[in-house]
Amino acid sequence: MTGGSPPILDLLPLVFARPKDALSGARAVLEAGPTAHDASVAHQVIGIWERDFGDLGAALTHLRRARALAARSGSPDREADVLATLGAALMHAGRTRHAMKALDQAVERGAGTTLARVLFRRGYVWWVLGHHRQALDDLRRATPVLRQAGDVIWTARALTLRATVHLAMGSVERAEADFGSAERLWATTDQEHDKADAVESRGLAAFRSGDIPAALRLFDEAARSYAALGTPMFMLNIRRCEVLMAAGLAREALDEADGATNALDGIGGQSTRRAELLLAAARAANATGDAATAIARATAAISLFSSQHREWWEVHARLVLVEARVAGGRISGRLVGDAATVAARLSELGSPSAVEASLLAGRTALALGWADDAERHLVAAARGRSRGPAFARVGGWAAQALRAEAAGSVRGVLDACRRGLDLLDEHRLTLGASELRARATAQGAELAVLAQRASLRSDRPRRLLVWSERWRATVLTAPPTRPPADPALLRDLTAFREITSRAEAARSAGASIPALERERRRLEREIRSRTLHIRGEGRSDGRRLDVRRLLDRIEDGRLVEIVAVDGELHVLLCGNGRVRRFPAGRFADAMAEVDHLSAGLRRLAHTGDAGRLALLEAGGRRLEEILLGPAVGHLGTGPVVVVPPGRLHGVPWALLPALRERAFSVAPSASCWLRAREIEPPPEGRFVLVRGPDLATGGAEVPRLASRYGGATVLENGTASVPAVLEAIDGCLLAHIAAHGTFRADSPMFSSLRMDDGPLTVHDFERLRRSPHQIILSSCDSGRLASVGSDELLGLAAALLPLGTAGIVASCVPVNDEAVVPLMLALHEGMRAGLTMAEALRDARRAPPHDAVHQAAGWAFSAIGAA
Repeated sequence: MTGGSPPILDLLPLVFARPKDALSGARAVLEAGPTAHDASVAHQVIGIWERDFGDLGAALTHLRRARALAARSGSPDREADVLATLGAALMHAGRTRHAMKALDQAVERGAGTTLARVLFRRGYVWWVLGHHRQALDDLRRATPVLRQAGDVIWTARALTLRATVHLAMGSVERAEADFGSAERLWATTDQEHDKADAVESRGLAAFRSGDIPAALRLFDEAARSYAALGTPMFMLNIRRCEVLMAAGLAREALDEADGATNALDGIGGQSTRRAELLLAAARAANATGDAATAIARATAAISLFSSQHREWWEVHARLVLVEARVAGGRISGRLVGDAATVAARLSELGSPSAVEASLLAGRTALALGWADDAERHLVAAARGRSRGPAFARVGGWAAQALRAEAAGSVRGVLDACRRGLDLLDEHRLTLGASELRARATAQGAELAVLAQRASLRSDRPRRLLVWSERWRATVLTAPPTRPPADPALLRDLTAFREITSRAEAARSAGASIPALERERRRLEREIRSRTLHIRGEGRSDGRRLDVRRLLDRIEDGRLVEIVAVDGELHVLLCGNGRVRRFPAGRFADAMAEVDHLSAGLRRLAHTGDAGRLALLEAGGRRLEEILLGPAVGHLGTGPVVVVPPGRLHGVPWALLPALRERAFSVAPSASCWLRAREIEPPPEGRFVLVRGPDLATGGAEVPRLASRYGGATVLENGTASVPAVLEAIDGCLLAHIAAHGTFRADSPMFSSLRMDDGPLTVHDFERLRRSPHQIILSSCDSGRLASVGSDELLGLAAALLPLGTAGIVASCVPVNDEAVVPLMLALHEGMRAGLTMAEALRDARRAPPHDAVHQAAGWAFSAIGAA
């Protein structure tokens, strides 16, 4: 150790300041032939290190040795201190009775400050076991003694733990006060590990108060500190899983929980943490719809919690198990009873999860037709609508809506749904990242469905339209939050482009690129992490769909909104001053047909097999019947705007016979279309043409378009870098980008267009002050969007619409590069003649040549927005 070894008793606080230094110092003491007292301290230090950061079996061996040496030293305080540490280790090993016996013995032997420290550790064990009131009792006894003694480190620890217990009991304000006091004390010390723990605790408090971006930022800050100290962070993994699930990132939560469990098993770590990680994994698996994994993880967690005598945790795990069984389709009266029993016990324990359990019991009872039982449980669940942060109160409003639905009250259902969705709006707008905003809407999916179902039963098409719009494509209508001018984020984006370009070049040359791929993935994680930290402005323009204004703007056209309710499709046909409803097909049938047609278009783009044309046209007729039903006979002769559910945005709409020969556009929502329709073009009227590298045709349309648009900014042949392209297209009238496109279903925000210096991603587009008024993306997959959350969309087009783009032309499937060139030239010719984008695209599809490959290219492109 540099600067000489510290005094023996200084090694104990050093464990949570510089753990590795404490460990090496303790080993040095043991090698020097110490007294029984000093050897006891050294073994205790090693035991604490192994308990928290290493092998729990080794920890118990060292702590038992430390206790024996403490008894030999003749110091009751030394023995009490070691007994308390041993008690915590035994608890983490799942030996709860032995743990409490050791802690009680420590309380009997300790006095003064030592007794206060022992009470703190017993309070910690009570907290881990879920006995929160006993934990507070011990901490209330310990804290004044530690404070009076001027023991800064232990006072700060006691305040931090007391705040954590308050959080578990739902007392966020008390927790924040204690965290604040602890943080001020930690600032006066060099306890680096404790400081990291304090940052983690502040992250937990931020989450409990409803601030998810702050929670993620603080957790990432704590993780960097733990990594610098070289210590594991399993409690942070558990807490982060909870925040990720609330943010709609359940798959990531499951991966994190499983990864941490494997790491814990690899070092022989604490069985208590293993049980908590299994519970986190079960919750995450439930949220991803993986009932089998949820059942397996919850069952394993219950077994561990039971053996550890941790009832608080066991009951929470039983709730997840019942939820998973219900989700797996095992509806029965027994499950109603199980959910009710769990709800009652959670209520007795003072857990906020009692609302969730009562709601589950009520839903299950409703599914069985047990109206009286359902009402009783839903009444209990509905009490949760007035407690906790916004996103936590939604379950209470869902219970209230279900009660109203069971009673046949349309007004009651809609009122409860409105209040619940308003709460989620309040929460959603605190999120700055588009991805988080989109995924957070999943929490309102049930309320949106209940409102649509009630509106459908009322047989009032306008009402169904308004409620279908209420929770559709909300990210595209809310004011966007631009990423901050963060130098680290800009640096990472530049590095990401450079690494991606190097990887693509190496791959093309046939070289192995595992190191480059690892670095690319690391940079993706860093970029995404930084964007998730962005906090929203927390405000909305308060606008809801104005149906009268919509009908006025449609003029002589039609707007077709397709709504899925309980698996059935309904068409809301807007036009001629009214809204009409028509029944259509089944959602599942539409998805199957879309997959079939998309695959056919992909094959046709490359094979040119004219025999497939008839198959595709027949598929288009089938799809039209499923999607539009009898509404197809009422489309009139004017332009059509199609507003499909999020998961149906990949439909090749030009294949539908009713749309093939007319001008049509596609919009994520009627509100989004109306907003785009009312966007004024920029006064300067700039044109920008961009040609990316390595196109099969060399981007042949760009030079020819440059000769038609005099004075256009042309970026190509090395000048089409991401910064140059962003600067040129910011606020321009029309941008045409010919570049390879990549759609990332696994991470839509990294969907991109390939520029000379690397990928232009959605993250880059979001940095625009104002996106182009109109934009044409002639590359493959540029119009593909990922459906996430309740009915949200992420991708290149979704990034542009809220930033001020009125119209986009893009493809929903891969296209043949050579066939795209004449299509694009014809499209521009029509637009220069004064046609709208939709009209020009219609005419471009009719233009020669008429072979199968060119026909497929025309069908692949759609106009998006108010084009």
